[in-house]
Amino acid sequence: MTTLGILLVLVLLLVVFGLLFRLQILTSIFSGSSTREVGVSNRVNAILCIIFLVVGGAAFAWSFVDNYDKMNPPIASVHGHATERMFWTTMVILGIVFTLTQVLLFVYSYKYQHKEGRRAFFFPHNNKIEVIWTLIPAIVMAGLVFAGWKEWTRITGPAPKDAIVLEVMGKQFNWLVRYPGRDQKLGLVNYRLIDATNEFGFDLSDQNGIDDFVAPEIHVPKGHPVLLKIRSRDVLHAVYMPHFRVQMYAVPGMPTKFWFTPTKTTDEMRAQLGNPKFNYELACNQICGRGHFAMKLNIVVDDPEDYVNWFAAQKSFSEQNPDVLASFKQKSEKPVMKEAAAVVPAAAKASL
Repeated sequence: MTTLGILLVLVLLLVVFGLLFRLQILTSIFSGSSTREVGVSNRVNAILCIIFLVVGGAAFAWSFVDNYDKMNPPIASVHGHATERMFWTTMVILGIVFTLTQVLLFVYSYKYQHKEGRRAFFFPHNNKIEVIWTLIPAIVMAGLVFAGWKEWTRITGPAPKDAIVLEVMGKQFNWLVRYPGRDQKLGLVNYRLIDATNEFGFDLSDQNGIDDFVAPEIHVPKGHPVLLKIRSRDVLHAVYMPHFRVQMYAVPGMPTKFWFTPTKTTDEMRAQLGNPKFNYELACNQICGRGHFAMKLNIVVDDPEDYVNWFAAQKSFSEQNPDVLASFKQKSEKPVMKEAAAVVPAAAKASL
């Protein structure tokens, strides 16, 4: 509180001094003793505009080149190349417009600095210019939006029928992964069933979910479509897989999806990068709370044969948690026993 109080006092003093300075200028104007003088500072500021343009532009170019590899990890999915082309097309167009406008801004500030005897030209309106600088951006933006919409509908639309399906659920502060079993059908889940053991909320009364299993990391086969079904258990998260150019929000109460086809195994990417410790990663790029830093998960891209072997070695959730399965069986048997008990008295009455 002491520091805040000192800051407030300093701010108030600056405001008071500013008002006093302004009051002195107004008094001079009304008394007729104020003269408008343009000193050397005007030319200094004009020169500083050019220096800022050159130095700032050079610093931006250096930063961009130096961090290019960090911003653009190698692509490891089929759709990633189309996404990359679309991204850089957009960046080139915006970069040209940005560079042009900034150069004109600072050069004009220098060229048309104040000089005695020179008056600014009043240019109120020009219909031709208005039409040109409205139509050109509109056409360019429409093209970019259409290209983006086309690619977006493809990767969020229906996946190929032979796609491998898995579900990713974000929660504070880790990711949960669920695979369908041999029937290739994900069973029902119910948030009311979530506890320390059943974190997904498996409803084992649904036969499709009996063979579902959870995994500590994501495994997908190279060259095969993969459909991610995405949801959140608490707050907004984001499924971000930079090498696959995958970005999709995990929204509470609103399932989302995204499908892609991996093109490089983990081993192939390690060889390409010369890094034997490299792993594909699923990260959350939304600030989802204090433990946000822990929201990451390894992704392993296997050869198809290795993926089949890995899949066959997994045990279902019901096999790993027989107590949970037994409790569901008990619940399902109780209604049957009650129904049988009600039938016996009815049959006895009929015999009488």
